[in-house]
Order: sequence, then C-alpha cells, then structure tokens
Amino acid sequence: MSRIPNYSSLGAGPVVLFLHGIGGGHLAFAPQLETMAEAGFRAVAWDMPGYGHSDPIEPYTFKGLAEKCIALIEALASRHGPQVSLVGHSMGGMVAQEVMVRRPDLVRQLVLCGTSASFGRADGEWQRQFIEQRMAPLLAGQTMADVARRLVPAMAGPRALPEGLRLAEHCMSGVNPGTYRRALEALVTFDRRTELSQIAAPTLLVAGENDPNAPPEVMQKMGQRILGSKMVVMPGNGHLMNLESPDDFDPLLIGFLRENHTLVRH
Repeated sequence: MSRIPNYSSLGAGPVVLFLHGIGGGHLAFAPQLETMAEAGFRAVAWDMPGYGHSDPIEPYTFKGLAEKCIALIEALASRHGPQVSLVGHSMGGMVAQEVMVRRPDLVRQLVLCGTSASFGRADGEWQRQFIEQRMAPLLAGQTMADVARRLVPAMAGPRALPEGLRLAEHCMSGVNPGTYRRALEALVTFDRRTELSQIAAPTLLVAGENDPNAPPEVMQKMGQRILGSKMVVMPGNGHLMNLESPDDFDPLLIGFLRENHTLVRH
C-alpha cells in the first residue's frame, strides 16, 4: 500500500492544509505554519507527490494528485471533524479545485492563491512550446538552482521581501528535474472552468497585483463563477504573495478562516 504524502505540521486545532506550486515544497509555507499555529489552527503543508520526501505517482495527473491529497486529508481527520480548510497556491490551487470536484465533503473552506481554473490553449501547440521553453535550460545543462535564480525574481512584485524570495529560490532549487517535467506536462492539461459553479464551500481568492502568471483579472473571472466567493488583490505583490508579504497575507488568511469557521462547524 502506498504511503500518504510527506508533510510538515505545527499547532493544534482545525486543520488548514497548504498545497504548494510547481516550484515549491512544504517549506514554501513555512512562515504561514508558524503564524497559523499561533492563531489556533493545526497548519499542515504537504510535499506534492514526487516533491521532497513524497513518493512519485504514475501517471502524473491531477486525478492522481487529488487522490493523494484526499488520502492525506482523511489521515489528518481530527477531533474537529473530517473536514479541512484547503489553501492552494498556483498548481496547488489547481489540485485544490480537483479535490473540490471529487470530494467536496472534505473541504470546509477554500483559499485559492495565484491560480487559475485552466491552463494553456485548446490547440495543444502552445502547451508543447511552453513545456519546451521551461525545460530548455535543464536540457542545456543548467540546474534547478539556475532556473530558480532566473524565474523567481521574474514572478515577484516590487514589494517582495528579499528573504521571502530566497526561500522561494531554495524551494525551487530542490525540485527533482524529472518531477518538474511531469508536473509541467500535467499543468497544461488542467481545465475545471465548468465546475467552478459547483463549489459550495466559502471561498477566498487572493491575487497579486503584479502576478504575471495568474493576473487579478484572471482570478476575478474565476471568482465570478464561484457563488459567494470573496477576492482580495495584494498591492505590489507578484505570484509568490505568501512569501513576498507574509505580514499582509497571513492576517487576510486568518481573518477569512475565522470568519467562516464558525458558520460551517458541525
């Protein structure tokens, strides 16, 4: 029987599960774990399959990623109940949407950060070129650390904390190149636009004003399809808002979770 994914955990209370992006790992939410634990939650950050110490999956699909996430949620069931609050960033936000489609009963609240409901275009050629472009430096002999030093600053906004970007580069530097390619190949297949209207859990969307990957207008379109959702745009922030400005991001997150937790507690 395959193991549940690796995760780090801090605190006690209602479970908040953080799902990182394609260049991340459980450390990508290190600032949030401490803050959330102090606020009375049990904060959990996973290593997506193939990342960190989590076993890879085959085939590497959003269905498989969601199934692993569901297995972890079921393993984390606590005295507060079987549900968790899901916080997904970028590709992790797509995994969160996939979990919502498959097991909405497990999700108490949903927070989507710097993500979208689909990726790429329908013709397939754009997807192929995207993967080739992202993989070209690695095929040319560069390391993931080289890729991180180039990509992370390009994703950040003007208000980004230098230490937050250093942590982002550290996380991306540790990603297995083979997993990175498999994740890219999965990324370009994602499309859950038609299911957004089915999301019934209280939902918060967080966009970075200067995010080149998931601009505010993209997330706004998502929010319009999710009944009753709220959206916040973080000024001067890019794609990595939780690391760029944790002192602004964390209170937004805690306020939303506290506001809605009592409404849906059983």
